Amino acid sequence: MVLNRFFTCIIVILLFGHAVPGLAVAANNSSKAQYTLKFATLIPADTAWMTEIDRWAAEVYKKSNGRLKFKIYPGGVMGDEPDVLRKIRSRQLQGAFFTGYGVGRIYSSARVLEMPFLFKNTDESDFVRDHLMSEIEAGFRFKGFELLGWPEIGSIHFFSKKPIRSLDELKTRRIWLWQGDPVGEAFSRAAGVSPVSLSIIDVYTQLTAKHGSIDTVYNSTFGALTMQWHTKLSYATNVSMTNAIGSLVVSNRFFKKLPEDLQQLLKTTGKKAGEAINNITRRDNQQSITLLKESGIQFMWDWNDQEKQEMLSIRDKAADDLIRSDYISKKMFTRTTTLLDEFRSKQQ
Repeated sequence: MVLNRFFTCIIVILLFGHAVPGLAVAANNSSKAQYTLKFATLIPADTAWMTEIDRWAAEVYKKSNGRLKFKIYPGGVMGDEPDVLRKIRSRQLQGAFFTGYGVGRIYSSARVLEMPFLFKNTDESDFVRDHLMSEIEAGFRFKGFELLGWPEIGSIHFFSKKPIRSLDELKTRRIWLWQGDPVGEAFSRAAGVSPVSLSIIDVYTQLTAKHGSIDTVYNSTFGALTMQWHTKLSYATNVSMTNAIGSLVVSNRFFKKLPEDLQQLLKTTGKKAGEAINNITRRDNQQSITLLKESGIQFMWDWNDQEKQEMLSIRDKAADDLIRSDYISKKMFTRTTTLLDEFRSKQQ
């Protein structure tokens, strides 16, 4: 009797394919497999950047028919970027929006794109980035991550409780350094500055404290506003140091588990989200200067020719330091400067 039932089932399968109910249900469930991407960022909620991240998550959910959804942790609730990176590697999280600081802990040579005083404008950095992007994506992949998008943080300025009218005056300030940042450390050594090393999570607290350990920080104008640092500061530098980078990433371990169509969906929508954040950044950083001035921040210190040359000398010393330590590979730095020369010669 059992054998008869077995052969009957085989015949039904051969003649009618998925007519067997049990097989149909199994096929159905596998086609509707759901994946949750736990995604962390330092970006505060209720900002234009987070609105775009939320829009990206909604687009992915809709286009995947609910098979891939985001669970987002904004505002540093998962800790500083090194904490987030550890949680991704221990599988508590799967993705993140990292600033250049976090990028450096994945593929450090990519930070050549935010080398202070290297690029004169975003046209230059855009040209170089576009030519380096395939190498950067390969570098991320080799380190266990898939690079989905490349959002900018924007032009970085010094902000202080006290006036900054010269490099000598800057050296007397208690400057915050993002704890464990090799680029910041290299520039501090080259400039003869002794910064105060802190997690970014502790900056606002130290600015607020009556006897806080810092009186000077650096951030984009939009970042200084959204993180409320500006409420504890009075001055900012006119000249920006660099155009800071960022990245939208997901762990390769999670990415490779996704069906091919969901991998492609993440890649295409992530790239679009990164470009949208770039547009927001460039718009809002300009608007933020006006808002900061209205709040009482005084922008100051336009460099003279001697100071410009001094800053370039500091940059070259720091670059040599970073190349010597292989934080930024010599090959990547040479390729960057070659592309930059190529762009500038075309412009001339």
